[in-house]
Amino acid sequence: MQKLSLPRPDDWHLHLRDGALLAAVVGDSAARFARALVMPNLQPPICTVAAALAYRARILAVLPAGSSFVPWQALYLTPQLSAAELQRAVDSQVVLGVKYYPAGVTTGAAHGVRNAEDIYPVLEAMERLDMPLQVHGEWPDCDMEDREAVFIDRVLVPLLARFAGLRVVLEHVSTREGVQWVMEGPERLAATVTPQHLLYNRNALFVGGRLRPHHYCLPILQAEPHRQALLAAVATGHPRFFLGTDSAPHPRLQKESAAGCAGVYSAPLALELYAQAFEQAGCLERLPAFAAHHGADFYRLPRNRGQVVLRRERWTVPLSVGAEEVVPLGAGGDCQWQLEAT
Repeated sequence: MQKLSLPRPDDWHLHLRDGALLAAVVGDSAARFARALVMPNLQPPICTVAAALAYRARILAVLPAGSSFVPWQALYLTPQLSAAELQRAVDSQVVLGVKYYPAGVTTGAAHGVRNAEDIYPVLEAMERLDMPLQVHGEWPDCDMEDREAVFIDRVLVPLLARFAGLRVVLEHVSTREGVQWVMEGPERLAATVTPQHLLYNRNALFVGGRLRPHHYCLPILQAEPHRQALLAAVATGHPRFFLGTDSAPHPRLQKESAAGCAGVYSAPLALELYAQAFEQAGCLERLPAFAAHHGADFYRLPRNRGQVVLRRERWTVPLSVGAEEVVPLGAGGDCQWQLEAT
């Protein structure tokens, strides 16, 4: 196959940051995706509808001219989030869910949840309003490879049992335990899958005897059996696995430091990387539904009109993007697919 046409896709897990960094990176996502669910872990976090609307306005203000990109917003989950604020979120028609960060597990999670039972009143209101919960599913106090499985057992299993109508998305699923849990779970349970967890295992963090900080993300890249489980899941065409890049830009100096930040910046070639992964798994025909249909269906939104085209053409990934030198995934290497200009 030399060309692949697919419906214009959506990114259901995206970090755009703010200020100059937002202006530098938003065009990369807008070129590939019709819509995105933008994460709320700014400083300070997006905890109110007013803050979400103000952030959305800042995103729209720096979009490339003529762009039709639609940013959906999420609120940052804290025990103080009220039922009245959730109702305002529903009424706003721009807030699509609430994001659960376990306290301290990743970038911008300092204000996150310390005890799951503390947010049960919020979840009860969300269930009543049919507002989806997006979850960063990592337990902080265990081995890195076990974090997702432990979080599922200790937090998500009892949570789903208690709130039988709550829709839940396990973001950036990274393990075979996570895959199995979603596959065996109810229809109200789904997962986003990143390009890095499909393409790389944990060996990619240490290539040629050197640490590769631009491959460092959370959840961390896992052992090869976990990557194979993710590839097998998307190869089935299962409708509750869908595209969420978790593209998370940091300036080069914040990655290449003694305390480097977690986050992989995939936006400049995200769709191309998914094509590479799906081709590797022998299921390139599954990519259109994964990228454009499954997420929209789960979130009960209309599917996008229009198409994008990928062509098989090798190109070199730039070493950095923008004045702040954000390093994209695969910088300096070759990518096998390229997005045609629209």
